[in-house]
Amino acid sequence: MPGGARGTLFSDLASIAREVASTASRREKALILARFLKDLSPDEATHAAMLLTGRVFHPWEPARLNVSWPTVWRVVSSLVSADEREVREVASAGVDLGEAVRLVLSALPRKRQETLAEFGQGPGGVGGEGAAGRLTLEGAYSALRSLAGISGPGSRARREAVLRALFSAADPDEAWLLANVLVGETRLGLSEGILLDAVAAALGTPRWKVERAAAVAGGPAEVLREGLAGGDVSSLLSPRTFIPVRPMLAQPADDVGEALDQLGGEASLEYKLDGVRVQIHFRGGRVAVYSRRMSDITSSVPEVVRGTLEGLRVDEAILDGEVVAEGRDGRPLPFQLLMRRFRRLDLPEEVVRRIPLRAYLFDVLLVDGRPTLDEPYEARRRILEEVISPPLDPVPSIATSDPDEAGEFMEEAVSAGHEGVVVKRPSSPYVPGARGGNWLKVKRVRTVDLVIVAAERGYGRRHRWYSDYHLAARDPETGELVEVGKTFKGLTDEEFEWMTGKLRSIAVEERGGFIRVRPEVVVEVAFSDVQRSPKYPSGVALRFARIVRIRTDKSPEEADTVDRLRELLPREGEREEEQEEGGGG
Repeated sequence: MPGGARGTLFSDLASIAREVASTASRREKALILARFLKDLSPDEATHAAMLLTGRVFHPWEPARLNVSWPTVWRVVSSLVSADEREVREVASAGVDLGEAVRLVLSALPRKRQETLAEFGQGPGGVGGEGAAGRLTLEGAYSALRSLAGISGPGSRARREAVLRALFSAADPDEAWLLANVLVGETRLGLSEGILLDAVAAALGTPRWKVERAAAVAGGPAEVLREGLAGGDVSSLLSPRTFIPVRPMLAQPADDVGEALDQLGGEASLEYKLDGVRVQIHFRGGRVAVYSRRMSDITSSVPEVVRGTLEGLRVDEAILDGEVVAEGRDGRPLPFQLLMRRFRRLDLPEEVVRRIPLRAYLFDVLLVDGRPTLDEPYEARRRILEEVISPPLDPVPSIATSDPDEAGEFMEEAVSAGHEGVVVKRPSSPYVPGARGGNWLKVKRVRTVDLVIVAAERGYGRRHRWYSDYHLAARDPETGELVEVGKTFKGLTDEEFEWMTGKLRSIAVEERGGFIRVRPEVVVEVAFSDVQRSPKYPSGVALRFARIVRIRTDKSPEEADTVDRLRELLPREGEREEEQEEGGGG
């Protein structure tokens, strides 16, 4: 049972994880979790929720584990008395890294166990082991976080020493969970929606309130902490500076006429810029800029920081907008060039000069302590224009009910080098994290955002790279990712090189020329059409898929849904092509 003088054991968390993984019902998963979480301390519950979803750090924390699956495998293999052939033979029955680790530590004799105390992680240290040397939840969490602080000469050896101590202290089930947390994919069938259900049940709080608070306050784990500590979850419903809010998202629409009809005939239209979504926080002279994935990207956008200090007319604000790279003619530079600004922390001045950024804003979430989320869009837009001045600029917009005027505005946006327009209901509130029907995006080229879940080495000239990509969409019911096609088309050699390195760093399984990866890389994919396909569990496949761009600014949670693709299937009676699968690979 959870609790006790020395805290909850990590084995309790591993037991719950296995129970959740073996339960098919969403409702039962949530109830199992709720019963477990409500009996923990606020810190334990917060950390349990994070670990169960494969996280050790919040998105806006700069720290990273920097542990790959080969590192985990090397460490675990060093703990058993067996040769490499025997270890691999036992591990081959595992469906993922965690299961392979569990099988190896269950079947093969262990060498001398190391302890976390040897590395300052035991009782009296950071806190690793409870009674009789058992690993505690808080001890495991602290030891995992300590990995991010290990750097400099000899850091690999010191990092592996902590990992050896962790796995030495773990029984096979605990090691299964540790391994999967380390690679960031717990594979419990635990979507954020299920976690939100569990938090609501554990706290006895309405689900809508937990969902809204999670989108505003940093996630379900933070809502759980506040509720178990005796706080009022309602206090988390309003944004606070320097805690990023999940951005409101737009649904696709085929054309501006359809978008106007969906929104009741009158709407506001804005340029849909080909840039990077940003959220700017300002208070007390401090500026922080967050990506749509809630990562702190302040150091990558010095122009935005300077522009905020110069152009903001209030003492406190949270602003929503887009950053684009512009050439000397004022036209946007290619998105791939823009992303170079975000792929390194140490930005040379020459790169800043060559790829200058400009921020365009379209919403305001907080002004001088006053939340504006629930105010109508047209009111928020007026507030925005009152509180900013150059070099901060509002995104170009119009309000109209005339389809012809809306079409002309769309053409103007495309002619200026942008993707299209976003059509917004004037009365709509800002709903953090929602992709509802109040904002509709219209682009000239039909694309969807998908997640790479696996890759294969290419053929011929592409044999050096992982260049054949398995693409997946979200199942809105389960939150899981399901494959909808493959492609090798669209990337440059430079991008193939980058993608190969990135996929290797997030690999969770490797077999010959095939790797399965943690679902992290989002790509924007253009396609000709969608067709029914028995090949994929999703039941649909893209035809002639081509990657338009790598969206490192987007998270897997923002990927398009299978339902969206099913909407694009030919209607009954329309002729379907008989080719089973689109794409290039």
